[in-house]
Amino acid sequence: MGPETYASYRNNSFAPSNEKPYLGWNYPLEYQHMVHQHWRSFPVPPIYYHVFLYIIFVLMLLGSLFGNGLVLWIFLTSKNLRTPSNLLIINLALFDLTMAANMPHYLVNTVLGYFPGGDLACDIYAVLGGISGTGAAICNALIAYDRYKTISNPIDGRLNYFQVFLLIALSWVWNIPFSVLPFFHMYGRYIPEGFLTSCSFDYLTDDEETRYFVRAMFVWAYCIPLIIICTSYTKLFFHVRDHEQMLAEQAKKMNVKSLSANSNKAGLSVELRIAKASMIIYLLYIFAWTPYATVALLGTFGYQQLITPFASMIPCCCAKVVSCIDPWVYAYSHPKFRAQLEQRVPWLGIREKNASSNATLSESNMNEVDVSTLSAVN
Repeated sequence: MGPETYASYRNNSFAPSNEKPYLGWNYPLEYQHMVHQHWRSFPVPPIYYHVFLYIIFVLMLLGSLFGNGLVLWIFLTSKNLRTPSNLLIINLALFDLTMAANMPHYLVNTVLGYFPGGDLACDIYAVLGGISGTGAAICNALIAYDRYKTISNPIDGRLNYFQVFLLIALSWVWNIPFSVLPFFHMYGRYIPEGFLTSCSFDYLTDDEETRYFVRAMFVWAYCIPLIIICTSYTKLFFHVRDHEQMLAEQAKKMNVKSLSANSNKAGLSVELRIAKASMIIYLLYIFAWTPYATVALLGTFGYQQLITPFASMIPCCCAKVVSCIDPWVYAYSHPKFRAQLEQRVPWLGIREKNASSNATLSESNMNEVDVSTLSAVN
């Protein structure tokens, strides 16, 4: 069963004065229907839980605004960075800023203890999180695909502006089934979760619609982007390995030490740097979205008793933390971007010695790669 009327839970929501109140007790009468019965069985968390999350959200808000804002400013005002591949990074920064847009809302909710504005406010909060989360996931997958295409075939495989704009449009349309439809109560719905100061899609109600919605969303928003990321970076790794082997064999025939532009990297092979960069991106994806997937699947498979208010707040925090890290993984690993930062924001203390000296596959092709996968781990 899902959220019910206030009268159904009046005795549970308002405990006697000598007992600790339960979650939902401080929701106004007109908003009591928003509180799912699952949360009403948990006592109100200690105040220091709220204080801790409040501080974390403030730090994440500032970090996201600074990091993603700087990405947009540098990329949009630097002509040499406005390339098709970099448009995907700009798009990811927009998704991350969209996720940051509901953080002030959370801070207000924490102070008040409930959602001012009722159902509409909850829906707006959740749809922003849904659009930004689902969009960021598929955008990470599209960046992985673009990197594979660009590096494996730098002449004919590079995506042009039209193709990239189509991918960007796809990343926004990708959100509709599991973000916009619940907003209009057409498929799925949004309800308060955790400490009842944030909203997300309903994974607790025991009915067929909720079960089908959560399982379909798991495949659509989690599995498909993950498969694209793993496939793209795996194929990229094997392509780089084969390329390096070919260079080594050719160098042997020419009786030279190495034809690779990376022979001076203190023995750190191109394959190893590709593997490390790919692993970082993979682990960030897992860290961001696996907690949400786990909690949602627990709810839909009948293990609601394992979902405590604190446990349900962890996925929200993980996703927002990664939205603050994304700029550092993608943009700040870009040599030309770092060079612009050194010029225009010198107080950051970034010193880019030579953008052209970053790791490349070969001087004839990787010097043309705009989004440097290799430099992500330098």
